[in-house]
Amino acid sequence: MTPELTTLALAALLQTVQFALFAVPANMELGTGYTSSARDRAPSRQLSERTARLQRAMNNHFEGLILFTIAVVVVTLGQQSTQVTQTAAWVYLAARVLYIPAYAFGWRPWRSAIWGVGFFATVTMIVAALI
Repeated sequence: MTPELTTLALAALLQTVQFALFAVPANMELGTGYTSSARDRAPSRQLSERTARLQRAMNNHFEGLILFTIAVVVVTLGQQSTQVTQTAAWVYLAARVLYIPAYAFGWRPWRSAIWGVGFFATVTMIVAALI
């Protein structure tokens, strides 16, 4: 398995960790009656600030994972794996790990900077595969 595919697999596992980091407190705060329902109406209680941030961080990773997956597929299927693409893949993963506490604890402006590092690492992979 290429290093890029390894980081993609780890990023997917990170997404499951993020889901748990959000789902556990959300179930405690909203109650399983609501979280197991069809959610046809808004909850009677709001999520805490931190739990809501964990939800947004999780959703952001779902969005980022789409582009990162495309980058990994392009690099892998194009047989363009290089030290640059491998390093960029690991940088993406490290940025996504750091993004969780940055979002949860409201690290400004670091949260945005960390997001930018991950985004540009992904773009680097795509551009490197095309060169």
